[in-house]
Amino acid sequence: MSSLQIGLAVVGGLVLVAMVGHNAWFTSRSRPRQADTPGPEDSIELERDIGSGVEPELDAAAFELAHFPLAAPEIKPVLDALMDVIAPIVVDAPLSGDAALAAMPATRRAGGKPFFIEGFCESRQCWETPLAGQRYSTFQAGVQLANRSGALNDIEYSEFVMKAQAFSDAINGTPDFPEMREEVARARELDLFASENDAQLGFVLRARNAAWSPGYVHQNASRLGFVAGVIPGRMVVPARSPGLPAVLGLSFNTQAAMADDPALSAIRELAISLDVAQVDRNEHPFARMRDAARSLAQSMDGVVTDDNGVVLSDEAMEQIGSELESLYDRLDERDLSAGSAAARRLFS
Repeated sequence: MSSLQIGLAVVGGLVLVAMVGHNAWFTSRSRPRQADTPGPEDSIELERDIGSGVEPELDAAAFELAHFPLAAPEIKPVLDALMDVIAPIVVDAPLSGDAALAAMPATRRAGGKPFFIEGFCESRQCWETPLAGQRYSTFQAGVQLANRSGALNDIEYSEFVMKAQAFSDAINGTPDFPEMREEVARARELDLFASENDAQLGFVLRARNAAWSPGYVHQNASRLGFVAGVIPGRMVVPARSPGLPAVLGLSFNTQAAMADDPALSAIRELAISLDVAQVDRNEHPFARMRDAARSLAQSMDGVVTDDNGVVLSDEAMEQIGSELESLYDRLDERDLSAGSAAARRLFS
């Protein structure tokens, strides 16, 4: 082989090596980022926490959750004169809870509005949904005036009357219905207030360079207090009190979360959400939402935008926070404080 042929062979080999190296680099850059594999020490520590029944400590960036005040659940009757049409039902003699339950309608809705029956419990001296084994001296039927589906209308009111009358007939009771025109007008006024003061916020976190795998998203979000939700591709920050709505939501592509090999699923954006009226302001939900977005953007090499892709500056976020404080005040003045039972019903 001549010197020229040897030189060409060497050059060709170097070019081939360079191409292989470039392809490997490109593949590694385009592959979604993966969750870190826990080391032996991390696994031992996690097993110790699980075995002792103690929840593992969250990352320091998790907004110092322990320092936020608790949001205690509200205990009150379901029916509320502010929220519902209420029709008293007089009975000749106290009735058992079993008989009341047997007379309940098959569905607890009138159109798109929740329908309720309550009885006044003789032993506990309070209004409650009838329970077996209790006795009730009087009853009341109710239907919600408004929710996110709109105001109570004539058809829904008529359905409410028919359901309440059927229940009353079954227990030999006599209902007293309020005037329909007045109640429908009240529903429209409440619906107008709700539509002017409803807020569901959303931030979008977009990847700057490499996409993310579902495991990578879960790992970073869990450090900030998010836990897996019921739906694939959804995580939540739970409220401190059981039974209350989640403080924040985080969601990404459901198909990516359900892929046969999630490690190969490429996620380029995720959404962080807050349903303002559903969460007590004492949970500091917006501050936690803002801090979560910032922290995830830093740890995952992303950028925080609105739904239209416009980057949200610190000034824009502070402005949103200021406007929310005014919204909270308006809800408080109407006895519909964010996170209260009435607000959760109205804004649902």
